[in-house]
Amino acid sequence: MGTFPRQSLSTKSLEEPQSASDSVGGNTKPLRQWGSKPKDRRGVELKLGTRGFGRQRLLECVFRRPVRLGEIGPVVSFSFDDFPRTAYTVGGSVLKDFGARGTFYTALGLMNSASAFREQFRLDDLYALTADGHELANHTLNHVSSRTISVSAFVQEVREGCAAMQQLPDLTVSNNFAYPFGAVTMAAKRAVGREMLSCRGTTPGVNGPVVDLNLLRANPLYGDVDRLDCVRSLLSTNEQVRGWLIFYTHDICISPSPYGCTRTLFESVVRLVREASMKILTVNEVVAKWVRKPDPPTV
Repeated sequence: MGTFPRQSLSTKSLEEPQSASDSVGGNTKPLRQWGSKPKDRRGVELKLGTRGFGRQRLLECVFRRPVRLGEIGPVVSFSFDDFPRTAYTVGGSVLKDFGARGTFYTALGLMNSASAFREQFRLDDLYALTADGHELANHTLNHVSSRTISVSAFVQEVREGCAAMQQLPDLTVSNNFAYPFGAVTMAAKRAVGREMLSCRGTTPGVNGPVVDLNLLRANPLYGDVDRLDCVRSLLSTNEQVRGWLIFYTHDICISPSPYGCTRTLFESVVRLVREASMKILTVNEVVAKWVRKPDPPTV
């Protein structure tokens, strides 16, 4: 892994699917804890499903940065958002046992905090996970949503998230990004796409054969082994299209939060990927080493 300059390939939880109007209060409010209910600028709780499908389809069509996946597929990446300590202590350990590594999308402002659900990461965890070969990536500084602050303020949050981690001595940080809460606006997609090597959302599905680096698809790993049939279906599709399948989760423990999963589920999914002989790579490994030269950007 390495630190990449902006625009290196060009001319993104309590993540809900992108069809959800999930967001967080503005940047002048107190730091929003992971797991709390999203609200608009007036403090009104936002409802899910507003304008859902049409808005999502539009997001997928505009401000794209298309690249060709090439011959690497089928490939799978495991990512962790925010992140709770168990994402590394359990999830990172499981991946390492299988000879694989993951991508940890980190909001540094959450360090040493705790929500109603789980304890967040510590500084030592950042050094330990990079020493283990995992990728440390950006999730804004304070885990804010692009839907409730201005575009310029959100871009500043993204920049500050990168800068804060890069200022920590001897810590390797990639230039990949995931939108907190999976919340993406058209303006944010355009602006942040100019800043980052890749931007991951929470739109489900498989990436490829042409990949939009401004809005990578990703699929939740929530709950327990009753979700394995859904995972098997995704893996089958990934094999058929020789694509890039990205998973994301938060905490991993016996009794996970609504945004996490059990160790049994996570370990089972990693095993299924290995049994299918699919590569497991970090987001940075796929983007930096394997995607082909970008096609002309579209609007």
